[in-house]
Amino acid sequence: MRFAWLGSGSRGNAALVQAAGTTVMLDCGLSLADTEARLGRLGVAPSGIAAILVTHEHGDHAGGVARFARRYGVTVMATPGTARGLRGPLPKLERISAHEAFTVGDLELRPMPVPHDAREPCQFVFSDGAALLGILTDLGRVTAHVVASLTGCDALALECNHDAGMLADGPYSPALKRRVGGAFGHLSNAQAAGLLAELDMSRLKHLVAVHLSEINNTPGLARASLAAGLGCVPADISVAHQDDGLGWRQI
Repeated sequence: MRFAWLGSGSRGNAALVQAAGTTVMLDCGLSLADTEARLGRLGVAPSGIAAILVTHEHGDHAGGVARFARRYGVTVMATPGTARGLRGPLPKLERISAHEAFTVGDLELRPMPVPHDAREPCQFVFSDGAALLGILTDLGRVTAHVVASLTGCDALALECNHDAGMLADGPYSPALKRRVGGAFGHLSNAQAAGLLAELDMSRLKHLVAVHLSEINNTPGLARASLAAGLGCVPADISVAHQDDGLGWRQI
């Protein structure tokens, strides 16, 4: 199994997970042209996408879903709540439960509900039968279910949306600061690092910081925080970037 990011941040998110002959896209918050170009950069043909999994309906995760799905006839998979929030006609929509595992080709997907200000958001653990990849973005706090779902993973991608000090001192309005830093907003660097202390990381091979704010965080701060939580050097932590994404990582 391997994974990559087309882009990660408030201007648009999309990731790929691949096992054997199956490639799925997690979210599609980029324009059609950007999505096609970035897939090409990763050596993936758009027609090779088996399904688009949508974590929630916010534009930076779902804004490009309908157009891409219509262009290439791709199945879209989302919880009923998220499905109600998607815009535009879809060629094929499959509603999933946030509490039940399901398969797409060679991949098993284990959804987990998360606290975020969306209709029915969820995140995912992916498995090819041998390795586990946990992807966690867009939540305001860590729950016991999140910890139980992510423990023992071989690779983790964790939201490091903001540095608490930068958010407090930054240009956002008071209301937006409360939303981002609240229980249904986004994880800070410190919260992501704190999550690591609760997990069994004996199998961990890859740790990636994702969904960094370009205004309220820096890659250096995110790396330093996760490295402290993991007990490694910052250079061991990868970062998925807004424009450059993240190249393939093999688990």
